Amino acid sequence: MAHGNSCSDSEESEVSESEIDDYADTTYVKLKEGGSKVKYDDNAYKCPFCIGKKKQIYNFKDLLQHATGIAASNRKAKEKATHQALAKFLKTDLADRSLSLQVAVLHPPAPQRDKDEKFVWPWKGVVVNVPTELKDGRRVGESGNRLKEQLSRFNPLRVHPLWNYKGHTGNCIVEFSKDWNGFKDAMSFENYYESERFGKRDWRERKSKGFELYAWVAREDDYNGVGPIADHLRRNGDLKTVNDVTIEESRKTDKLVANLANQIEAKNRHLHELECKYNETTMSLNTMMEQREQLFVSYNEEIKKMQQLARDHSRKIIEENQNLRSELEHKRTELDERSQQLNRMANQNNIDKRKLEEEKQRNAVKNSSLTLAEKEQKKADENVLKLVEEHKREKEDALKKILQLEKQLDAKQKLELEIQQLKGQLQVMKHMGGEEDSTVIQKMEELTGELNEKIEEMEAMEALNQTLVVKERKSNDELQEARKELISGLTELLTSRAGRVYIGIKRMGEIDEKPFQVACRLKFARGDAECQAAILSSKWQDELKNPDWHPFRIVTVGDNSQEVIKEDDEKLMELRSELGEDVYKAVKNALLEMNEYNPSGRYTIPELWNYKEGRKATLKEVVQYILKQWKSLKRKRGN
Repeated sequence: MAHGNSCSDSEESEVSESEIDDYADTTYVKLKEGGSKVKYDDNAYKCPFCIGKKKQIYNFKDLLQHATGIAASNRKAKEKATHQALAKFLKTDLADRSLSLQVAVLHPPAPQRDKDEKFVWPWKGVVVNVPTELKDGRRVGESGNRLKEQLSRFNPLRVHPLWNYKGHTGNCIVEFSKDWNGFKDAMSFENYYESERFGKRDWRERKSKGFELYAWVAREDDYNGVGPIADHLRRNGDLKTVNDVTIEESRKTDKLVANLANQIEAKNRHLHELECKYNETTMSLNTMMEQREQLFVSYNEEIKKMQQLARDHSRKIIEENQNLRSELEHKRTELDERSQQLNRMANQNNIDKRKLEEEKQRNAVKNSSLTLAEKEQKKADENVLKLVEEHKREKEDALKKILQLEKQLDAKQKLELEIQQLKGQLQVMKHMGGEEDSTVIQKMEELTGELNEKIEEMEAMEALNQTLVVKERKSNDELQEARKELISGLTELLTSRAGRVYIGIKRMGEIDEKPFQVACRLKFARGDAECQAAILSSKWQDELKNPDWHPFRIVTVGDNSQEVIKEDDEKLMELRSELGEDVYKAVKNALLEMNEYNPSGRYTIPELWNYKEGRKATLKEVVQYILKQWKSLKRKRGN
């Protein structure tokens, strides 16, 4: 792996931007000496500095584009230097005539001429001895378009006749395209006239010029001369050698390649951002669907619990009524026996007859009271039965509403399907018949009426569903407001109590300082340990708030995607090596909490926390804990 990267991490850090050229020259010498193999076949090349890349085999043009693009990009200094050396090696040592057409896309080959010979650029040709005649006191000659047609085999762009105060001077300037094809046309133009002995030398040496055209490519002596030809060339061109033009074309091409490389990198970054946003949206949607399923399960469980409690309560009431009825029967039996006993005693003792009569009357009164109590008990039993029936009816109504909501959801989906089918049928009817087909028109009207009815039914269901969604959202908002009020109003009670706290307020995303203190005691003196621990924990808390640092990667478990910590993140690896595993875990836990509770704001937020089980506390747990603490405090004050 070290060989694939060409150097170690320490060597990479030694190459700076100012040393790129020196390092590129050193690498070029190594390539030239055969230190790394680049060419494997006539049209098979490899980049010796990108061994780990997916693409390995290039043709000459693609490898040259690869090397030039990376050398002009915003990569690391060493990577730019090595690819700069590779581009130089390809252009200087591996260039082949058979590949000249491919390489011309990046750096067109300059014709082999005297590199110090200067031409007028853009390429221009000089035509002299153009036939003229005197007309109305001025010289006139052939037009530029006519001459352009005559020279069409050399692909001129324009032909400019030169004029002065006397009229046509008999001279013309021929313009060619600025690229190397234009230079080739210009040299063909010159070579043709030289081969016909009507070139520049012939013009100067021949005394009898005749009526033929003389022509050549404009050079330095034409540019610096005197007359209308030199004036036109100085106004419309510059002197450049072929090497100058080659260097300028190479510079423009390199700049274009660099711009294209930067645009590709920007597009890739934008694509990565879109993928991240898509993944976040997908995860959020999956979480919402899971929460919805959990709400349905919880709701069904609560309904079952309520039904079971109601049945138990009804059974208990019925049993208590039966016990009371049995007790009343027992009392009545006792009174009857007492009455019979008194009657027997009255027969036996006439003296106590009056007393017995009084006691019988009292017993009769008591018996009447018991009868009234029994009647009242019967009424109470009837009321209890009515209440049980009413509870049963309310439960049945609640279950019917649930079933109705489920049926409405199914009906809504069915309505949407029927509406789409009716729309499709309506479109088919529109294409089937003309205006005179009364059957088709009647069928279309029936379908339109049925479609409107279905749409009205769906709108009514949408309104009902929207009302239920608003109620559910309102209930959820009330729960969230209750948690916020508990956090703000009970902060002192839940955070300032001494001893072990099971329910409290925890700031999610806040780093635990204890591991930093332990690690600093091992590394620093006793007086500096606390200060260094505070500085380091504060520094890493600020790192957590940095939105540009997101050391997470997305993994897929089954059908779900989730974000996990990158174990190979440079900052976390450096933290683990410097301060140990406990500090690394503290920062990792704070990162996970921050990413879960406040990934966009990147600051800590308070949350009700169950420290005993290490999770978010429910409202029921918080209220029970507060009541327990209040009762304990009340007992202490009573003592």
